[in-house]
Amino acid sequence: MTLGTAFAVVALTSQVVAETTHYPAPGEGAQELVIYSTLDSRLASTLIEAFQASHTDVAVRYEDLLASEIAARVIAETDAGQASADFLFSSAMDLQLKLANDGYGQEVSVAMARDWPSWAKWQDTAFALTFEPAVLVYHKPSFPEGPPQSRLELLDWLANAPDSLTGRIGTYDIEKSAVGYLFAARDAEHFPDIWSLLRAMGKAGLQTYPTSQDIIDRVADGRLVLGYNILGSYAAEQARLAPDIGFVLLRDYTVVVSRVALVPRSAASPELGRAFLAFLMSAEGQTILSEKLRLPSVSLEVSGAGSGAAMQAALGDQLRPVPVSPGVLVYLDQAKRQRLLRLWREALGRE
Repeated sequence: MTLGTAFAVVALTSQVVAETTHYPAPGEGAQELVIYSTLDSRLASTLIEAFQASHTDVAVRYEDLLASEIAARVIAETDAGQASADFLFSSAMDLQLKLANDGYGQEVSVAMARDWPSWAKWQDTAFALTFEPAVLVYHKPSFPEGPPQSRLELLDWLANAPDSLTGRIGTYDIEKSAVGYLFAARDAEHFPDIWSLLRAMGKAGLQTYPTSQDIIDRVADGRLVLGYNILGSYAAEQARLAPDIGFVLLRDYTVVVSRVALVPRSAASPELGRAFLAFLMSAEGQTILSEKLRLPSVSLEVSGAGSGAAMQAALGDQLRPVPVSPGVLVYLDQAKRQRLLRLWREALGRE
C-alpha cells in the first residue's frame, strides 16, 4: 500500500461538496496538514507522498475543490472565526489574488522566495508555482505540412479552409471556463485583431467546450482538427499518449498562466502550510511538478525540457506570463466581464 492509499470520502462543509483524500503520516505523529486545491487528487498524491517522505510525522487531508469553491469556503470559514485550510493551491489566479488582496492570506517567510521571479510573487503572500502556456492543439494527420504558427497564419488558414472543416475547430466556452476567460481577456490586450480572428472562427463553425479535455479528446480522434488557446500542461500530457495530437506555442505571443499558492490567515497549522509551500518551491518539488505532473515549473533552478526556465530560454519575449499581482482582479470586474462576453458572443454570431 502506498503512503497515499488511504480512503476517499465526500465531505460536505460550508455547503461545498469536496472529494477528500486522507494520507496517514508514514511515521509517528499527530500533525495534520489540510490542503484545499484544484489539482486533481490523482496528481496531487505524487507531491504529497514526496513531501511526507521528509515529513514523516505529518498526515494530510487533501480536499479537491473547484476554484470558486475554495475562495467561498475560505471566506466563509475565516469570517465565521473558524479554522480553514493550511494551504491553498488553485488554477484561478484572479480568485487567489483576491483572497490575498482582501486579507485572507498571510505573509510567509520561505527561503526560496528571495530568488523567485518578481512577476511570480506578491508581497510574500501569493506565489506562482507553475508556468503553463496557452497552445494551439492540432490533429497531425490533418496538417501534413504543419499547422499555423501564428494568429495571422491562422486567419489565413481559416480564409482558405475547405467546407469539410466547418465545425471542426474548438476552444473554451469562456462563459463556463475560468481559464478560457482569462486567455480571452489577455488576447484582447495583446492582439488588436482578436475579434477578426474570432469572427473567422465563428464563420468556420467554432465549437466551444467547458474543459481542456473535451477539446483534446476530439482533436485526438479527428472530430476537431484544431483547438485554440488550450492549456498547454494538459495538451503536453495527452500528446505524449496520443500519437495524432500535436501542439504549438504561437510565435506572435503566448499567454502563460500559473497555479497560485498561499497560506490562509485562518490556517489552523500555518507552519505546516509554510513547510508545504517551501517544499513545492524547492528544486525537488518543482522538478516533480515539471517532470512527473507535466506542470512546467517556475523555478529557474529547474532546467529540464518541460520546465518554465527551458521555455523562457528558448522563446524569450514570445512568452507573456500573467503577473501575480492585484492587476488580475480586473478580470473579476463584472462590468468588464460582461463587455468582454458581449464582444465574444457578437464575434461568434451568438448575440
